[in-house]
Amino acid sequence: MAAPDWLTARPIAHRGYHNRAERRIENTLPAAAAAVQRRFAIECDLQITSDNRPVVFHDKTFDRLTEATGKLSDKTLAEARAARFRESDARIPTLEELLDLVDGRVPLVIELKSDWSGDRRLEQAVAPILATYSGPAAVMSFDPASMAAMRRLAPNLPRGLIADHFDDGPDWGHLSAARRFALRHLFAAATVLPSFVSYGIKALPANAPLTLHHLGMTLICWTVRTPADLARAREYTDQITFEGFDPDTMPM
Repeated sequence: MAAPDWLTARPIAHRGYHNRAERRIENTLPAAAAAVQRRFAIECDLQITSDNRPVVFHDKTFDRLTEATGKLSDKTLAEARAARFRESDARIPTLEELLDLVDGRVPLVIELKSDWSGDRRLEQAVAPILATYSGPAAVMSFDPASMAAMRRLAPNLPRGLIADHFDDGPDWGHLSAARRFALRHLFAAATVLPSFVSYGIKALPANAPLTLHHLGMTLICWTVRTPADLARAREYTDQITFEGFDPDTMPM
């Protein structure tokens, strides 16, 4: 499936157009509303609660952003909703609440978070919800098995693979070197059949994404934060996922 034109029509606001100084916290409805106002596409993260509800939140635990503690996946929706952000009165939104707010006005580029355990409850919950949404939306994941599941569950929904160097360390060290090599080089593209790839801007240029791009696959990147990032993205990719600045004010 080719990537739709709307995927690259406008810059993609990483976790919404958030700004802590203005009390717009990442992945909350105020951050999404600000992106809609500026006509930016919205990148967001989904996780699954213990009672199988998809919610918009990035971290595995509540600790960084909220006054709550512990793993989100251990909590019910009601418990997740009770978590108070330290710098905002917003609450962790459900996927349905995000869709209701955006209402098709800008594209959604939705990352499905994975614990790499083979648990596919998130995909099973997300697919029927997005099936009823008429606005532009795509899904993506670092975990190819997640996108393989979405290929089965929602074959007409644009899907993408997220990747970077997958260096050894706290983020990816739990994966074997062989698996990280395969992820870095996008070996799963042959089975996932993605519509697009989102590659880490610090890891570009890299042979695998640029080869797929040369063959016609849409290539976006994450996360552009500096002028150097932006220059690199303009050289190699079709669109940026950005954070911390207004790309409309940057000279071409």
